[in-house]
Amino acid sequence: MENGVQVNAKRLLWAGFFAILAAGVGFGVRGGLFNTWAEEFGLNGAQLGAISLGAGFISFCFGIIIGGIVVDKIGYGKLILTAFALHVISVVVTFMAKPGMDASAAYLCLYWGTFIFGLANGVLEAVANPLVATLFPKNRNHYLNLLHASWPAGLVIGGMIGWWLGGNLGWNWKSQLALYLIPTIGYGVMFFGQKFPKSEASSKGLKLGEMFKDVGILGTAIVSIMLYFFLKGSVFGGLMKLDPMPAGLCSALVSGALLVWVGVITKGALGHWLLIFLFVLHALIGSVELGTDGWIQNITGAILSENEGKILFVLTSLTMFLLRFCAHFIETKIGLKPVNLLFTCSVLACLGLNLVSAVSSFGPALGALLVYAIGKTFFWPTMLAIASDRFPRTGAIAISFMGGIGMLSVGLLGGPGLGYAKDRFSANELKDESGALYEEWKSEGDASSFHGRGAIQPIDPKRLEAAKKKKTDELTANEKTVVDADIRGNRTTLKLDSLIPAVMAIGYLFLIFYFRSIGGYKPLTVEEQET
Repeated sequence: MENGVQVNAKRLLWAGFFAILAAGVGFGVRGGLFNTWAEEFGLNGAQLGAISLGAGFISFCFGIIIGGIVVDKIGYGKLILTAFALHVISVVVTFMAKPGMDASAAYLCLYWGTFIFGLANGVLEAVANPLVATLFPKNRNHYLNLLHASWPAGLVIGGMIGWWLGGNLGWNWKSQLALYLIPTIGYGVMFFGQKFPKSEASSKGLKLGEMFKDVGILGTAIVSIMLYFFLKGSVFGGLMKLDPMPAGLCSALVSGALLVWVGVITKGALGHWLLIFLFVLHALIGSVELGTDGWIQNITGAILSENEGKILFVLTSLTMFLLRFCAHFIETKIGLKPVNLLFTCSVLACLGLNLVSAVSSFGPALGALLVYAIGKTFFWPTMLAIASDRFPRTGAIAISFMGGIGMLSVGLLGGPGLGYAKDRFSANELKDESGALYEEWKSEGDASSFHGRGAIQPIDPKRLEAAKKKKTDELTANEKTVVDADIRGNRTTLKLDSLIPAVMAIGYLFLIFYFRSIGGYKPLTVEEQET
């Protein structure tokens, strides 16, 4: 490593910290605005999930994958400047949504403003992850966890903005959301004028095709399939309003082009099975960690109260922030290697979500959410560390693809899926209780569906939010029946969500036995990987 880079390694680490902090603040604030947007614009759960989780995380995928491919060629500085501009543009587009605007028009402003925000976040993470992995090759798990401690820190700040400034001081949602520009200015100042390193693969002169071989056709196919469904649903079939057949054809051409390009530059390499397996596991992580994060304030707020939901979100995110400074201690003192740590976390996440689904008061809810928070803490950065440790030949590409797959999963599955599950389970609970009451309370707006299937008219979001804001003794009998049905629907949603970390635990158990069979887990160099 060059001396100039080594001297400023910690500054670059903290600049990356502020970059991801900006993403966390924006995400945390948005998570607390669901009820506001539902009430102000009449948006249902599926639409809110598509905005905050679908748009934000799918665009993140574009940013991190494209950024990961080009970062070693065009340099970190140009990507950072691009991300900074996108963060500012995002505010302008989002704030075009105004009270009294038609619901579909407001949805588009919020959707595309969030899309641009997510694109900026993806570009920044395409810089930060490989940068930190390169600067600290002997202790990647520790420093990547430090870097990603900024994410829950941002959630804490974003949650407190909604809890204190929004809830207690009455700031409007635009004033709250604009505050993420403060850490944005921070990372811009800290990155400015710095000297950056090159990845191990790039410094050894590996060409792009060689870096892509471990990802290969199969690894790229995972991204291509997810990209197809996003383009078909949100771009060609959504924004451009093409009929299903031409929308599907255009989507197939774009996503297929990526697959063909990788096949050509790698000369038909299929990819390494272990990296592809990690990609699949990371898709599950995206859904259970970030998908749940996006809805947890809303869900716990529905079960308890809106303000208590925000407080719980802040406290559990704070726990996550503090624990990410302990990854090195856990690995060296307790002896949990990265894969063993992830297995333990999966079990705790599954248990935590089931516990949360049964709570009815603040104290037990805090305990249950702490179990879930401990479980999800190490998922994302530790997976990036494993990919960097075992596949250094890929440079920034493997961890960028991994991040992109995780975010695509949130955008296509976790975010909209949990929103749809909430809508469906709550509506079905009300139907079972009283069909006539459901007909009276069902939304007259767009149906809630999951990728065009299982359409159902959810409970009217404006009327539901108005009822939930009343004290229990102020509710009419019908209103109490509706609110109770919504609570039961939220509980069922959390139980369904807990199946994801259960599957992940099985995957990590397999990896534990695999690494034992080859002599144990250890980081590799480019030369060791090639042999």
